[in-house]
Amino acid sequence: MAENKPRVLLVEDTRSLAVVYEQYLRQEGYEVTSADCGLRAIELLLTQPPTVVLLDLELPDMSGMDILQQITEQQLPSAVVVITAHGSVDVAVEAMRLGAFDFLTKPFDGKRLCATVRNAVNHQQLSSLVAQYRENFERSSFAGFIGSSMPMQAVYRIIESAAPSKATVFITGESGTGKEVCAEAIHQCSPRRDQPFIALNCAAIPHDLMESEIFGHVKGSFTGAQGDRKGAASLADGGTLFLDEVCEMDLDLQSKLLRFIQTGTLQRVGSGKLETVDVRFVCATNRDPLTEVKAGRFREDLYYRLHVIPLTLPPLRERGEDILLLARNLLQSYAKEENKRFKEFDAGAVRVLLDYPWPGNVRELQNVVRNIVVLNDCDVVSPDILPPPLNGSLLAAAPALATTGSAAAVAENAPIRPLWQVEKETIERAIASCDGNIPKAAALLEISPSTIYRKKQSWEEAALG
Repeated sequence: MAENKPRVLLVEDTRSLAVVYEQYLRQEGYEVTSADCGLRAIELLLTQPPTVVLLDLELPDMSGMDILQQITEQQLPSAVVVITAHGSVDVAVEAMRLGAFDFLTKPFDGKRLCATVRNAVNHQQLSSLVAQYRENFERSSFAGFIGSSMPMQAVYRIIESAAPSKATVFITGESGTGKEVCAEAIHQCSPRRDQPFIALNCAAIPHDLMESEIFGHVKGSFTGAQGDRKGAASLADGGTLFLDEVCEMDLDLQSKLLRFIQTGTLQRVGSGKLETVDVRFVCATNRDPLTEVKAGRFREDLYYRLHVIPLTLPPLRERGEDILLLARNLLQSYAKEENKRFKEFDAGAVRVLLDYPWPGNVRELQNVVRNIVVLNDCDVVSPDILPPPLNGSLLAAAPALATTGSAAAVAENAPIRPLWQVEKETIERAIASCDGNIPKAAALLEISPSTIYRKKQSWEEAALG
């Protein structure tokens, strides 16, 4: 089907050449449209951007560079292959710097043309897939979270999927991983976002007061109950009730919580009246809930009532570059708050941040960055101003630094070789590693395939000469 064929726009003012190029490309299965001037090319580009543009730089009404500039500025989803005469290779290289994918030097045969277009099509299709993936899955922040690592992308997707329902979400994770942030994110992404979000830390309230905190009480129900008081469940009516460290709740209260979840009704302490409330439950713990069930500290029936959608937050040490993303964000935020000059971490500090295991997770990172900003004032964070225990990581790194220094000394004493020899060996190793696939080798070396072709040609000419 024609609509599934990659489309190529050929911008070439020499008709005889255009006919030959069209024939080569159509034989390869491409849908080809031609333009013999710049204005016609721009019209076709804006109407329906092709997968690949074969662009001659010498056109009767304008320079091909002007068309390339429009493609780049308007971010059209087209890979540009520049066609140039032999004497204007420098211009073609400049075009690639401005966004062209590759270039062809006239004269070229059908095999070279089709190979270049095929590489451009593959590149553009891959770029489109990557862009779509990033748009759908790769986010550097989400609903109060900061992080672009794969574990956090999974967290974001679960939140988005679970938020619209009323199903209970059971969040687990080490202390400091952001369980309350996660609960708030679920609430903010849900239809209940305009209703109350009530958080209750079950580990921070004495056991004898916990029932009153959840369900409320009436005046005179116990010593100190000087008036009627709503509990967290009533305050959360229509919204979300977040029970943090739910495994700390005693067994008697667990049975009352189970009844509340099953019936949607509660009784305030000291009252015989039933109240109906509509809440969405989110709970969290830094313990293993199943271990608590097996140990008899957490009711099994309550566990299965709450453990509908499990969501585990990854520890900071498993989030890779998120450590730097968070640290830089915190540094800028705290520096602005404290009116300090800090802007960045130097290479040494970055290495320490990445190597440190962060047992306290994000909360510990927050404390470390706050300590740096409050006690110091400079543009860049260096290792010498990192607080304990991170400054202990510097001592552990000393042997490695010494080894690195020895290696540097050996390299320093090595004979200096001509740059072209080093470059030639590097390129040849890359091509061999890619089984002769030059475009793949070029991608790994972060250079254009044409650069390799041009250098190989110059090496062969030098060998013949």
